[in-house]
Amino acid sequence: MAKKNNKQLKVVFLGGVGEIGKNMTAIEYGDNILIVDCGGMFATYETPGVDLITPDFSYIDENADKVKGIVLTHGHEDHIGGLPYLVKDRLDKVKIYGSDLTLALVRHKFKEHGIDSPKFVSVKGGETRSIGCFEAEFVTVTHSISGAFAVAVRTPVGVIFFTGDFKVDYTPIDGESIDLPRLAQIGDEGVKLMLGESTNIERDGFTMSEQKVGATIERIVESNRDSRIIIATFASNVNRIQQIINICQKYGRKVAFNGRSMKNISEIAVKLGIMKADDGTIVDIEDIRRFAPGELCIITTGSQGEPMSALTRMASGDDKVAIGPKDLIVISSSPIPGNEKLIYTVINNLYRRGARVMYGSLAELHVSGHACKEELKLMLRLIRPQFFIPVHGEYRHLKQHEELAVRLGIPESNIAIPEIGAVFELKPRSLVRRDNVSAGNIYVDGLNDVDDIVLQDRQQLSRDGVIVVLVSMGLDTKTQLAPPEVITRGISIGEDFLEPIKGVVAEAIDKVNYRGARDRGRLKASVRRQVTKYVANKLKQKPMVLPIITEVDNA
Repeated sequence: MAKKNNKQLKVVFLGGVGEIGKNMTAIEYGDNILIVDCGGMFATYETPGVDLITPDFSYIDENADKVKGIVLTHGHEDHIGGLPYLVKDRLDKVKIYGSDLTLALVRHKFKEHGIDSPKFVSVKGGETRSIGCFEAEFVTVTHSISGAFAVAVRTPVGVIFFTGDFKVDYTPIDGESIDLPRLAQIGDEGVKLMLGESTNIERDGFTMSEQKVGATIERIVESNRDSRIIIATFASNVNRIQQIINICQKYGRKVAFNGRSMKNISEIAVKLGIMKADDGTIVDIEDIRRFAPGELCIITTGSQGEPMSALTRMASGDDKVAIGPKDLIVISSSPIPGNEKLIYTVINNLYRRGARVMYGSLAELHVSGHACKEELKLMLRLIRPQFFIPVHGEYRHLKQHEELAVRLGIPESNIAIPEIGAVFELKPRSLVRRDNVSAGNIYVDGLNDVDDIVLQDRQQLSRDGVIVVLVSMGLDTKTQLAPPEVITRGISIGEDFLEPIKGVVAEAIDKVNYRGARDRGRLKASVRRQVTKYVANKLKQKPMVLPIITEVDNA
């Protein structure tokens, strides 16, 4: 009798669902794990002091010996930003698969992190690679960065298809159109499960071509020949930067790059031959004073108002590029949700310096790299999966994508909406929910990780301030040696309020039968509790209260 195969095919969601950012999915079968993408997420006002948010890698730590490879759909931060933290001291011998541009961006990241041992495997659209028991086919798609793929993973149970981030652009700048014929063939061959991006599900119609932005920028350059033009866009949008270079060459302008990531990515793209410019077109940012305003275009980072970006520094007067009345600033991007206030602060500061500013609400300056509703319909029609899981979006996006799939004929019972940590077992005739794995966020602050407790403390400090209470206790007399000292930061308390707090501290000490170091914890808790209650009642505020007990041998 043949031995029964007890292996399960599991799809594990470690990021990128119920959120936009830190995309990461693992496919597991027996002793084989294939990781698809490992992204990061930028900090928000809710994560003060945090540099980057990555997926929690606990599940990978527990199964590191099973990981056979890492497949990257493209080179955006939300798909590669977490890689240095995943690979270092954990998966430094595992092969990483991606396009030339994607891998070049990852190499640069690894160099900054001191990682030099991973094995990179460059792939092109139409190629297939065997990775453990899996076969991954890379299919060219159009996105807002070159070298983007959808990935069809052939498994012992059937094909799992990742759309990656995509849009349908029939006139892409780099000539790399989405491979619709191959997508249709994959659908004809049969797809067991499709994981589809959901970012723009709320937008009807089709995404406009990138060439629309080029036409707008050309009109701006042509009609502002006496102004220095400064264009802020995403450094990774190499195709848009190429369009700007082409336009500047047509109208006789030099091009300078400002911002670290803009310089780095542009240099990488030029070396790979993805970005091209005539000799003498690109000039160093240090040499821009040699040119009249109408002879120069500066391409810069900071389109999202990031606090340390080049455009933000220019707007505040802290950059080598001084802004003035001869400048026209063009912000060629749409605000990422949550960044609106940062962006408008930068725009206001640019206006204060006398510049003119053009941005999304005034002109057609940006097109999305993500598929709108009609393109999402097309992908579902081409792939025709038996089971469907929407990904890459907040819950409302995932839910609306589910509803779209149902309207297109996929049974609701064959669709699942995941959350981070969700595990699904893919069987020949069913998609079964299994117990969640440990997953969530890791907050990176410099060289350290910050846990939820530290983050909560930072949030409380930023909202309500801190009260530090210094108490001196005599080891011999078991009493206070002096009145407590109260120090406040981030909370407005007058001198007339400090004295009553000292009285509250004295009462808190009286409630503890203090006999020495073993009672120190009880004494701190009593002081913290009584002062917190008093301040909340009097000021309707809840600052952090930090009692510090000093014990003195007063024998």
